Amino acid sequence: MKPSFNTRYILILLIIILVSACKSYNEKLLQRETPTSGNIKIGVDESYQLLTDSQISVFEAIYKYAHVSAITAPEDSILKLFMADSIRLMITSRTLTDNELAYLKDKLVVARTTQIAWDAIAFVVHPSNPDLKIRYNTLRDIFKGETTSWKQVNPASKLGKLEVVFDNQGSANVRDIMKRFNINALPDFCYAANSNPAVIEYVEKHPGALGIIGVNWVSDPDDSITHSFLNRVKVVGITSEFYSEGDEFYTPHPAYVYDKSYPFIREVYAISRETFMGLGSGFIKFITSDQGQRIVLKSGMVPATMPVRIVQFRKQ
Repeated sequence: MKPSFNTRYILILLIIILVSACKSYNEKLLQRETPTSGNIKIGVDESYQLLTDSQISVFEAIYKYAHVSAITAPEDSILKLFMADSIRLMITSRTLTDNELAYLKDKLVVARTTQIAWDAIAFVVHPSNPDLKIRYNTLRDIFKGETTSWKQVNPASKLGKLEVVFDNQGSANVRDIMKRFNINALPDFCYAANSNPAVIEYVEKHPGALGIIGVNWVSDPDDSITHSFLNRVKVVGITSEFYSEGDEFYTPHPAYVYDKSYPFIREVYAISRETFMGLGSGFIKFITSDQGQRIVLKSGMVPATMPVRIVQFRKQ
């Protein structure tokens, strides 16, 4: 017996009600914030954009009611957003100062800092530049303005004046360099390109340029973006800080970051100002989990919360 018109109408109406109810339920799950559901806006230092994008992609694939939106900007801009409560979580290479912690405490906020990785600053040059090895002290002299040409780096060099290019005036890369060499300002031949990819583009077009970027941008050959960059520039090897004749040169490979042979290393932190167990707390927990730390390792960085095994191969 075929259903009557009224029966068909009732069935269609029930289906519409069920679909609407499911949609309403899903929207409520997204609105109701838990460690694995809801919406959150976070701030990310641009040096860690690729790492964070990978973490977010996997996290959202596992928890379909969670949505993490990342604002990528220089370190100082991210910090301002964090202190103004425009974001509840930031990923950066610096911890909060005592004054910043005291300011948050006055606002009844206790910031929680979790180390998620070990990172490094990478130095890149044009593929035609033969100077793929630079001593630590030479870099120090460059940033102090005492070494201004490639002939001072290597008397046999056919290149002229040095051009140093970095991502942004307010970036962690600049802060780390200035702090390490105890300088208040960079030399006149240092320029800001406004982003890590822009640094690589500049170095690719200028044979006399020395670029400063976060290692995450040139450390994962399986990533299409990183793979493209590795074909356009070369990563420089650096000696240890206490160099003596015959010492080795180290690239920012994870093994040399892990054993601290490479001198320009730093910690990476996730800093939260959440006052409850929200999505930010859940995201940090994921990053520090086994799965999240494997993403850190694949990104060419060193995990902070899982054991790392170094395998050494000897030449026969």
